[in-house]
Amino acid sequence: MTDSADVERFRAAARAWLEEHAPRRSGDHNPAALFVEHDDEERHLAEARRWQARLADAGWVGITWPTEYGGRGLSPAHQVVWSQEAAAFDLPVDVFGIGLGMAAPTILAWGTDAQKERWLPPLLRGEEIWCQMFSEPDAGSDVAAVTTRAILQGDEWVVNGQKMWTSGAHYSRWGLLLTRSDPGVPKHAGLTYLVIDMHQPGVTVRPLRQMTGGTNFTEVFFDDARVPDGQRLGEPGAGWTVAITTLMNERTAIGAVGGLAGDAAAAALLRLFDDLESLAGTNPALDPSIRERLVDVAIRGRVLRYHSERIVSALAEGRVPTAEGSVAKLALTDLLARVATLGIDAQGALGMLAGADAIGDWGDAFLGYPGLRVAGGTDEIMRNVIGERVLGLPREPSVDKDVPFRELRRRPPS
Repeated sequence: MTDSADVERFRAAARAWLEEHAPRRSGDHNPAALFVEHDDEERHLAEARRWQARLADAGWVGITWPTEYGGRGLSPAHQVVWSQEAAAFDLPVDVFGIGLGMAAPTILAWGTDAQKERWLPPLLRGEEIWCQMFSEPDAGSDVAAVTTRAILQGDEWVVNGQKMWTSGAHYSRWGLLLTRSDPGVPKHAGLTYLVIDMHQPGVTVRPLRQMTGGTNFTEVFFDDARVPDGQRLGEPGAGWTVAITTLMNERTAIGAVGGLAGDAAAAALLRLFDDLESLAGTNPALDPSIRERLVDVAIRGRVLRYHSERIVSALAEGRVPTAEGSVAKLALTDLLARVATLGIDAQGALGMLAGADAIGDWGDAFLGYPGLRVAGGTDEIMRNVIGERVLGLPREPSVDKDVPFRELRRRPPS
């Protein structure tokens, strides 16, 4: 893809600023190692806030936002270009990804002027961190089946229920919350979208221990938690439409920059092979089957890169990618799964080592990549989207689409 002259100038300015002010990623960066834990989380959060404020002061945050909320009023293509350039540098601002990539676009699309003025400036500068809460124990892939109940009492919503797999809930100030407000109508029509203060009474956050040993994900319980009606996004019952805005922005953000992972993944594998040659005296790339898998990773990475450039082109033309984001997200998940598995297989028995004895973070990559198959929409849901919206296949049968939610047969509570 060839950038327009304006976007090309923007890219050059972004690259120059990063080269002058930010450290480049270390040579051992492994794009397949996801959901990284930090030994001193408080220190990491403090560093993240400092960097976020610095980026905001320099004009590299909220690039597409209206200027009245601290943005630059530029195109989505400019935002993607910044993300592409910044990917090569060690900017510890990952904790703001949900806020900037999902919460902010949703607030800009559905929020009132008062909501935008309250939430966007602190988000821009890293003063407040956001999480999103859609999935539940019985509502993962079928997001519209959520049962967390919100009942309007006066000018407050009283919320009861549970959410699962929430990233960063334990350090977030605000949460995007999809609730069931009317069980007497079909499931998609009875949802209301709220923003909840994660520090308020009635909200309990508990860690979920993963295979990696980390606790990036959490479960959140609501016990008569009260949310002012002024913290509702969209109309009561229109929560599904608001949620789609959040999800489409998430998948597009993943897809637009996911193409950068291919070359980085191949490079990480080559570094691993060099390390193994130093340790064991043989290079795995001498094995024809390993070499074939390495070439396969490189090819898939290049295809994903070209597809990601199609998304950037669409954004530059003012179009909003829909199914393209699902294609890219599915391809990225598949690529990183292949990379992590090859990284372990190439090590042979050494791949079973853990902790300080392990070679790099390949064990974490192997144990962590299944989480990406769930985050941002499961692989199965992405395939449904692609089949229906790209290939034109008929929709899967849906016997519950027009049935009032309270009449659906559901698993009894355990």
